[in-house]
Amino acid sequence: MNRKEKIAAFDPSGVGLKNGHFIGLPFDEKDAQIVLLPVGWDVTVSYMAGTATAPQNILDASSQIDLYDPDLKDAWKAGIYMRHMDLFITNRNEELRPLADRYIDYLEDGGKPENSLEMAARLEELNNACHMLKVWVYEQTKSLLKAGKCVGVVGGDHSTPLGYLEALGEQHPGGFGILQIDAHQDLRKAYEGFEYSHASIFYNALKLPAVRKLVQVGIRDTCEEEVNFSRRNSDRLDVWTGAALNARKYNGDTFQKTCDEIVSGLPERVYVSFDIDGLLPYLCPNTGTPVPGGLEFDEALHLIRTVVASGREIIGFDLCEVAGVGHEWDGNVGARILYKLCNFMAKSRGLSTE
Repeated sequence: MNRKEKIAAFDPSGVGLKNGHFIGLPFDEKDAQIVLLPVGWDVTVSYMAGTATAPQNILDASSQIDLYDPDLKDAWKAGIYMRHMDLFITNRNEELRPLADRYIDYLEDGGKPENSLEMAARLEELNNACHMLKVWVYEQTKSLLKAGKCVGVVGGDHSTPLGYLEALGEQHPGGFGILQIDAHQDLRKAYEGFEYSHASIFYNALKLPAVRKLVQVGIRDTCEEEVNFSRRNSDRLDVWTGAALNARKYNGDTFQKTCDEIVSGLPERVYVSFDIDGLLPYLCPNTGTPVPGGLEFDEALHLIRTVVASGREIIGFDLCEVAGVGHEWDGNVGARILYKLCNFMAKSRGLSTE
């Protein structure tokens, strides 16, 4: 069947289908306008592992989602397709994660890689593998963008979208901004020696000339290195901490006013990076590095809704750090966030829903 025939044959109010497709939708990669790239990788996580299987957890939970979205009429017709997990990437992750665990334990016991040939070699191996992952994500997303697809990356840990940001930088040489919803700044330089650490994603992203502005929202856990980096780069970096957001509420400012001010710092093209730990922990209790405080589900969505209402274009997104298989509630919340991210991107880009 062609795209129109699939739409005509699909019942959006019917039973949630477990057909191996996101939300049970009938589309394949060829006729979907939005393609989701799952990246099953959590090699560098520094606390609780498991997010490598988050794409599968999200996919499994997605069949319970009702398709009506008041933000976009007939949203499901835009066509969303999630690729299957890449077995080479997931197998490599399973091989490397135990090595990373032992290396991190060595550091936490006071060891230094330069004092151990074994640990120095292990660090080099891990960094080479993470570089491979970055290149793989770059190649996959570049190919999808060239095919005219809108793309979302589904992690995995927060290191996973760097290659996608590089591909978007080539597609948009005039530049774009990043809206980051997160409990952490992720601005550390090669955290724990990992050049592509989940805690270094935005330190690395800001090296890209196309990234004109980074706006961080919900930050609640940071270090002096990151605070100093933020101050040195204040022309490219806005930081809205959880404490600052709450202080505005306590002083009587509306959340809409705060959203308007946050969005005003972004250029016309926007990439949304959504770390699930930016939400209140009851929404993501098994994420890798939970932090007290955070945004409510509807607050996070309203912020992105404000981006779209401002006329800005969402050129891509990622969703990272959702807990993996075995944590159904986390997958449920992640699937709902993912569907909204797809729909907000579709609306901002005027994708067809016919």
